[in-house]
Amino acid sequence: MPTQRITFTEWTPDQPGIAENLSIAKNVVPAAVGYIPFPSAVDYSGSASEDLNNVFAGRFSATTTLFAGGATKLFKFDSADLSMDNVSKAGDYSGVFKWQFIQFGNTVIAANNVNKLQYWTLGSSTLFGDITQAPIAKYVTTVRDFVVAANLDAGTNPNKVQWSDINDETDWTSGATSQSDFQIIADGGNINGITGGEFGLILLDRAIIRMTYIGSPFFFQFDTISKSLGCVEGNSVTKYGNVTYFLGDDGFYSCDGTNIVPIGNEKVDRWFQANSNPSKLDTMSATVDPIRKIVVWNFLDNFGQRQLLIYNWQVQKWSYADTDTNYVAYAATAGLTLEALDAYGTIDSLTTSLDDALWAGGKLLFAGVRADKVVTFTGANSTANISTGDIGSESTSIITLARPVIDNGSANVAVASRSLLNQGVDYSSYVAADSENRVSLRSGGKYHRLSVVPTGSQWSNAIGVDIEITGQGTR
Repeated sequence: MPTQRITFTEWTPDQPGIAENLSIAKNVVPAAVGYIPFPSAVDYSGSASEDLNNVFAGRFSATTTLFAGGATKLFKFDSADLSMDNVSKAGDYSGVFKWQFIQFGNTVIAANNVNKLQYWTLGSSTLFGDITQAPIAKYVTTVRDFVVAANLDAGTNPNKVQWSDINDETDWTSGATSQSDFQIIADGGNINGITGGEFGLILLDRAIIRMTYIGSPFFFQFDTISKSLGCVEGNSVTKYGNVTYFLGDDGFYSCDGTNIVPIGNEKVDRWFQANSNPSKLDTMSATVDPIRKIVVWNFLDNFGQRQLLIYNWQVQKWSYADTDTNYVAYAATAGLTLEALDAYGTIDSLTTSLDDALWAGGKLLFAGVRADKVVTFTGANSTANISTGDIGSESTSIITLARPVIDNGSANVAVASRSLLNQGVDYSSYVAADSENRVSLRSGGKYHRLSVVPTGSQWSNAIGVDIEITGQGTR
């Protein structure tokens, strides 16, 4: 009986199932060939006194300090007992808000759109405090040797950018002896995000501006690299290297400061618009996992569940995942004592291997928050589901056998067959592979889809499935 290999290609839900794409790629990460497992989130910290909405790690010399923001407080992770200690400035903060963090030298700076920029000096501070001359800002970043704030004064100057003096986050006064200054961007609407580095990228409602240092007397030059196309949600913005990723009105984009690339066009943009809750886009978050070479967006769907949309920038392929986390971020771990390690459980009950970078201080990790705790994505493999598009043609055929091609594992397989494309896709019960990695199936129709759930705790790559399919006579 002839054997046909069905390779797990791209997940492109914006395309019809007959286009030889995948219809589902859930709880997996795209790879050059096939898909690798997506890890589950496990608790890293104890509970804070309120739910968290951001996490950030400051690193300077041998010091690594993990911070988190809540609706009214700032917290610091205590590696001795896993607690989240309140390190807000005296009297805490007024309002309910979300935090943004950056690091400038040995100083961690936090913005909340309600209070002046906050600072913490790594290695010496015990509480956050006001940067006295700094503005109130919704967004903050660093561009070269400057701290840059944007969307200022609690929303009353939403198109204003202001920067500190060179190498001095405390001086925000313009004058002959300072390089601090500001810029009003007249065309483009509100500023919805800003990223930094060698140049700044300012994302507005209807424009994207590059901010380049040129020295005295103007200090920065502002060049419009996009008119009409902008960023719809500031919480969708993240950056890795010199590339910024964001959500526009019509889908997902990347920008390297010169070129704007529609990375979700005809792949996932329509799927996202159909599945995300448009009234809750402000609860999104975005980050990168440089180990897996992925950008991850956390969003709320139409059923009140949170999902992760995943983009591998190296192979330019997508997937998605279920999650119960509220926020994703790129952070670093604080070193743990043996006594603190005991709080995570015994050697037999630990959800993360002792060899993992999680337990080593200062190691960068894909992290996030779940309710009042910091989490890391270092747990067991999430239960994956990879489903093919339609296999077959206008001729009736029958699938009798499947052999999962799963590196270091196997799979359970279900099949859905139909005679017309306007019929529903109804899968059979899943059948486990036997000791010879064979899944017995018998399903006839003109179009077939296979749903594959990899099995085995150590499976490492789902490549495809071999099937035995033959033509079926009709009368």
